[in-house]
Amino acid sequence: MDRKPDFEQFMQARKAASDAFVAGKFEPLRRISAEQSPATLFGPKGDCVQGAEKVNAANEAGTAHFRPGGSNEFEILHSAVDDHLAYWVGMQRSVVHMQGKDAGVPMDLLVTEIFRRDADGWKLVHRHADKLAAS
Repeated sequence: MDRKPDFEQFMQARKAASDAFVAGKFEPLRRISAEQSPATLFGPKGDCVQGAEKVNAANEAGTAHFRPGGSNEFEILHSAVDDHLAYWVGMQRSVVHMQGKDAGVPMDLLVTEIFRRDADGWKLVHRHADKLAAS
């Protein structure tokens, strides 16, 4: 069975969850995130969070920094999918509106995300995001 169309459809939901996240909303990301460990988050500040509960709590807390009105794009360099695992690697280029700031803040990240297929569909189990070096 070719999982690629299924994963491509999921990636539309993943992008929508990312758009909601940078607008200060956690629920769409919660719906596509692993509820069972293992799960990990390597954030752009160099933090390492392990365990599905802790990752989801960190992501929910992260939304408090953002407010609506920004822009957010994924530039997928490559991805792959099989019956149980999928990933994408690329850049996330955003201009976010942060709490307490008037102007938009550029946030360009190098991203690797890994997904696991479970009974409810694809779930985000790992995100590694680092700041993109200025060119």
